[in-house]
Amino acid sequence: MGHTSTTTHIAMFPFFAFGHISPFIQLSNKLSKDPTIKISFLSAPGNIPRISSTLSSTVQIIPLEIPSVDGLPPGLESTAEMTPPQTELLKKAVDKMKPQIETLLAHLRPHIIFHDFTHQWLPSIATPLNIKTFFFSVFSAISGAYIMVPGRNSQNAPTVEDLKKPPPGFPPATIATLKSYEARDFLYVFMNFGGPCVYDRGVACMDNSSAIVFKTCLEMEAPYVKFVEAQYKKPVLLAGPVVPQPPIGALDHQWADWLGKFQEKSVIFCSFGSETFLKDDQIRELILGLEMAGLPFFVVLNFPDGEDKVARLKSALPEGFEERVKDKAVVHTGWVQQQHILAHVSVGCLVCHAGLSSITEALVNDCQLVLLPQKGDQFLNSRLVSGDLKAGVEVKRDEENGYFGKEDLCTAVKAVMESVEKEPGKTVRENHRKWRDFLRDTDVHEKFLKDFVVEMKTMVHGTGTCNGKD
Repeated sequence: MGHTSTTTHIAMFPFFAFGHISPFIQLSNKLSKDPTIKISFLSAPGNIPRISSTLSSTVQIIPLEIPSVDGLPPGLESTAEMTPPQTELLKKAVDKMKPQIETLLAHLRPHIIFHDFTHQWLPSIATPLNIKTFFFSVFSAISGAYIMVPGRNSQNAPTVEDLKKPPPGFPPATIATLKSYEARDFLYVFMNFGGPCVYDRGVACMDNSSAIVFKTCLEMEAPYVKFVEAQYKKPVLLAGPVVPQPPIGALDHQWADWLGKFQEKSVIFCSFGSETFLKDDQIRELILGLEMAGLPFFVVLNFPDGEDKVARLKSALPEGFEERVKDKAVVHTGWVQQQHILAHVSVGCLVCHAGLSSITEALVNDCQLVLLPQKGDQFLNSRLVSGDLKAGVEVKRDEENGYFGKEDLCTAVKAVMESVEKEPGKTVRENHRKWRDFLRDTDVHEKFLKDFVVEMKTMVHGTGTCNGKD
């Protein structure tokens, strides 16, 4: 199963969180289209059924054993089933996997292993085996450039005021500073829970890997890509934006029938993903703001595991809301077919948490973007889209605590839904259209993939070495 002259063997090793596993699956599926590439995908047995349902059939899935750690119940193999303290224990379990992965790599002998931020020890065992280590960031380049660079030294315990400011040399951008509530959220990256913090893990991965990989392109994030490259003085490879495949099957008839009652591009769809939760008072402001906008809307709200989600949703809704908007609004908790809904002819706007996948799905489906980021990289993604790309509008919020009112939400929705092109190329709607056309261009994406594979293979099969700091 070792190296051959005709095949490049790649191992994929994401952290055991589906927000991380999914981008590794998407990249695997892109690369598996090349017949000269062989892929092995590493994960825990409990994740394999879900992984195999979306992973190319040509990819080999290899089960791993998660070592026992005090306080981490056996059988929990992804963060989807875990509390935040258990997630920190899972990172400790991952650190204990080093001998297991070393034995596996000695047997598999891939040319390259793509790894996640939790595997800062991986270059030390892969390099002696002549295996290239590619740190694959599942976040935007702007996030890596703002937070994950050597200038953010965790030993100095950065404060909120420190994190409000970009690192030295950060490229001129729409982000002059972060707001207080945004910077406060990023303190987590530097917190120690009995092992390396997220920052120390991420910087070590980037510092010691053969190359850094982002799922972006220079057209969208050139200044941030070049800044990371200058900070680490090593190759930064770009896989291109991960554009989702068209959804398979039909939209559930319940939602198709409801959406079918409304005019083209008139419905606002609102979703914050499966792991982002709004507080009750903000749910009320969100709903009232959408009601004020005067357009039909479909809201999906989720709540932490262990809660009575239906009861929680009912208690959070504004008084009298259901009677007032019963014919033109739906509020739902639980999973829905987001891609199918965004592709429906009646849907014209997405209000979301600025997760990269949701942003991309809205752009390719011609849905205007209203951004309401809630944590971490979402703040920076929002600033990229609303500021640099000018392809969406961020909801105005309190600088200190992040609170937004119904008027703030309504204003943002109207800004994208009532946009008038007074100056061609200057409006959000026009910029949205430009990036939609770019992301839909299959020739562009084929070139991204081809260039990425060439760079990757040159590092593996070309002259010289690029592993670590050598």
